[in-house]
Amino acid sequence: MSGRPGLRDTLLQRPGLRLTLAVAWLLALLALGWIAAAKLEFSGDLRRFLPDARTPEQRLLMEELGDGPGSRLLMLAISGDTPEALAERSRGLHDALVGDPRFTLVTNGGEAGLDAFPQDLLPYRYLLTSTFDDAPLDADTLRDALDARLQDLGSPAAGLVEPLIPSDPTLEVLALAEAWQPAGAPQRLHDVWFDQSGTQALMLVETRAAGFDPTGQLDAVGTIRDTFAQQAGEGAATLEVVGPGAFSVDIGGRTQAEAQRIGMVDTIGLILLLLVAYRSWKMPLLGVLPLASAGIAGLTAVALLFPGGVHGITIAFGFTLIGVVQDYPIHFFSHQRAGLSPWKNVRGLWPALSTGVVATCIAYATFLFSGVDGLRQLAVFTIAALGVAALTTRYLLPGLVDPSPPDLADSARLQRLWHRIEALPRPKWTLAVLALAAVAAIAFAPGAFWQNDLSKLTPVDPESMQRDTALRVELGAPDVRYVLVAQSADSDAALGATAALRPALDALVAAGRLDGYDMAARYLPGADTQRARQAALPDSDALRAMLADALTDSAFNDDAFEPFVEDVARAKAAAPLTRTDLEGSPLATAVSGLLLEGEGRSTALVSLSGLDDPADVAALATQGRAPGVDMRLLDMKDASESLVVEYRGRVLAAMAVALVLLVGTVWIALRSPRRVWRVLLPTLLTLLVVVAVLRLVGVELTLFHLVALILAAGLGLDYALFFEHAGEDRQDQIRTLHAILVCSLMTLLVFSLLALSSIPVLRAIGSTVALGVVSNFVLSLLVARQRAAIEAARAEPEPVA
Repeated sequence: MSGRPGLRDTLLQRPGLRLTLAVAWLLALLALGWIAAAKLEFSGDLRRFLPDARTPEQRLLMEELGDGPGSRLLMLAISGDTPEALAERSRGLHDALVGDPRFTLVTNGGEAGLDAFPQDLLPYRYLLTSTFDDAPLDADTLRDALDARLQDLGSPAAGLVEPLIPSDPTLEVLALAEAWQPAGAPQRLHDVWFDQSGTQALMLVETRAAGFDPTGQLDAVGTIRDTFAQQAGEGAATLEVVGPGAFSVDIGGRTQAEAQRIGMVDTIGLILLLLVAYRSWKMPLLGVLPLASAGIAGLTAVALLFPGGVHGITIAFGFTLIGVVQDYPIHFFSHQRAGLSPWKNVRGLWPALSTGVVATCIAYATFLFSGVDGLRQLAVFTIAALGVAALTTRYLLPGLVDPSPPDLADSARLQRLWHRIEALPRPKWTLAVLALAAVAAIAFAPGAFWQNDLSKLTPVDPESMQRDTALRVELGAPDVRYVLVAQSADSDAALGATAALRPALDALVAAGRLDGYDMAARYLPGADTQRARQAALPDSDALRAMLADALTDSAFNDDAFEPFVEDVARAKAAAPLTRTDLEGSPLATAVSGLLLEGEGRSTALVSLSGLDDPADVAALATQGRAPGVDMRLLDMKDASESLVVEYRGRVLAAMAVALVLLVGTVWIALRSPRRVWRVLLPTLLTLLVVVAVLRLVGVELTLFHLVALILAAGLGLDYALFFEHAGEDRQDQIRTLHAILVCSLMTLLVFSLLALSSIPVLRAIGSTVALGVVSNFVLSLLVARQRAAIEAARAEPEPVA
């Protein structure tokens, strides 16, 4: 057929019309980008990348990791100055943060404890205290309390005690404030917490933002550090912040810095590679248009289909995945030459290009059924991006390119390279040997095959983890691994079950087998317990009679304690205190983290710190089960690993379905068993080779390796399809070789940089895809070259001029 340009080609060769098309394309991208920006809401909740919880342990893990007492705690250490100066800095930072809405708890041990007891809840102190459970409130108890108050008035504590005596002669407010101090609290020096060495002032801060909210944690940690810096003055003190939230902030900062560095190097490398490959400054500019179209289309699709928020990981990983779309314009550029209409060129490439796009989209479409919201978002983003990139390359890009560039098939260097490739030994049974060797390596490589421990994927450095452990010990902060759980349809039953364990837990603490514990029942006893304490309180007449007896020969006036009588009367008549009554008070923070209310079920948590032997508490949980209450010790590590195993099972199932659909797609496109086999063989071998290499170097596979393998398979399929498409035409084979060389070098650059990252997730993705690129290129070339060599041999008898 003639390569003469048609009317459309003639019109679009005019510079003015080509410029008009380019401007229209850019305007369309701006409009679509504006829509995406208006609709797009970002989410930082990492639980979007976990499967739906099915077991009670998994459901509790999702709640506890996001909102539990361990995940929202930040531990602060101020050091580098004299103890007096450090205490002053601690008080200043405490006072600046205590009223900030970003924080639900700020404590450094310097509070007298009265602030934790809201004024409107003061009468309830007689329902919350355990003081009178063993010894009733009677005349003897009051007489002993009044004698003690007289001594207090002659002590340095008189200023604190005197205002309390008329309404609280037994000082239940102070008793409760003391009981509500964090379990295992550190020593106090200069009225604030210090570590055992006395060189660091310590503070506990609980953020309002959940542990799975990196944006909220960034705001909270930034506020703490900025406030400390503003108060620094001339002092030499330094601040250290550790905890899950601080780690997420540090990880986010490192990830962003590495992403910017990698992105800058990738951009420079891409521009230089396209300039060298095509010797034209236009190609880098034109090649960006399908890529930009793909990115904006992906953003728009997820913004419209996921109004509840799109995770940042989806966007970051999605843009990495759609880097493959750069291959589409590169194939088009490499095959363009003088005398060939750009539209005819792209039509000729379309069967191979569209087959690769459809096959890759099918692979990611299986994630829509994975049960993981983050993967569903990733699938929508990738499918929309790949489809738009292919369509813009097919229907828009030909109108912008130079229709008469030099033919790359005439390149002497490429001809020599192809000649050397043809001279290589032809692989026959060697590919089968390679497959068997890879399978053997996978089966017999030492070490665990799968990595189920999510903690080993964290980029937090070991020193920071050790520091976190040390400060948790100093502050008595709860362990983030073990938690005792009591679940019931009734919150009072769950609270009562945990409260019944207090004597046994106290015994473990006394024996040194447990450093400390915390439970909601410390702050909010069950309704039955409160009613029992109400019934034991004397009525007003009886209490006045007791006071009259206790005040005989006392220095106190007879009518001095009428506020006390009124508070006891209000406590005796009040409805039991509930969690709702605590809203807006500091007590609500302590209770909400340890008492989780769900639909038809309440969960009371007992946080543990310094647990030597989990079997001790597990035995208590078994012995302490009550009717209607399910109590057990939960190991967060085991629960998270079960989630990972379930997640991996879903991804593997999706990959199996994708493989079947991929084979079907290639079969429909090629309709020849031999051609289908030539296209699929390099991809299948690459999957085996990549897994074998990773196993031989001691890598335990994670979920991120699996997702990266799908991307590597998509790349290999594209390479093999285009080599197959070249057929026996030597010049077309050389043009295809050039295109795939450029594509593979560019992809190798991107993912090699990721493989060098300090972030384990990025390193897993980068190393997997980089290995896949090399293997796919070599195997696709060998399999395709074998066919080309056969065709050349058949043509050899013909005379050569």
